[in-house]
Amino acid sequence: MPRAATTAPMAHPLRLRLERYAESQLPTEYGDLRCVVFTEPKTGLEHVALYSGDIRGAEGLLTRVHSECLTGEVFHSLKCDCREQLDMALKRVGEAGHGLVLYLREEGRGIGLGNKIRAYAKQDEGYDTVDANRVLGFDDDLRSYDIAAAMLTALEVRSVRLMTNNPEKVAGLEAEGVVVTERVDHIAAPHAHNREYLATKRARMGHLLDE
Repeated sequence: MPRAATTAPMAHPLRLRLERYAESQLPTEYGDLRCVVFTEPKTGLEHVALYSGDIRGAEGLLTRVHSECLTGEVFHSLKCDCREQLDMALKRVGEAGHGLVLYLREEGRGIGLGNKIRAYAKQDEGYDTVDANRVLGFDDDLRSYDIAAAMLTALEVRSVRLMTNNPEKVAGLEAEGVVVTERVDHIAAPHAHNREYLATKRARMGHLLDE
């Protein structure tokens, strides 16, 4: 939904420090993108910004905040829609010539790869994606948005048009001082293997997906 535009700079998330570690041009099938790697000094985790065009001072910048999904993006698992959403975001950014994808190392909505596979095993037993996390002792979603907010501040992006179906992601970013001027639908077509997963995200996690 469109929101009132603003020229006010985004608040700096003071409690998180990132190092702008490396950057270069990266030719991709979506176009020639700029790649910036940020590191968390405390954990050593590396997060990536991929963007097209000059984004310094950008307002209403087309942006995707995307969490890592090794199983979907590398191994082409069909259990989720993560790979399709990442591809769609990069394609949109490349075609627009002015946009940004933040790729965050938050596998499995923040529980890590091993626990994600444990949750998959629980899904094999009949639990949905929410209850699989809970039976293992995890909250539904452990991601935080201070990392994305810090990256946007470092990149001098003033406000974003966010590609997401998740209102909680909008709220989480706004709580960290990010100005979201619009939520942009980012829906990948369902198929037989992920239809139940998407239905759970819609019914139990509030994602705005077509029936």
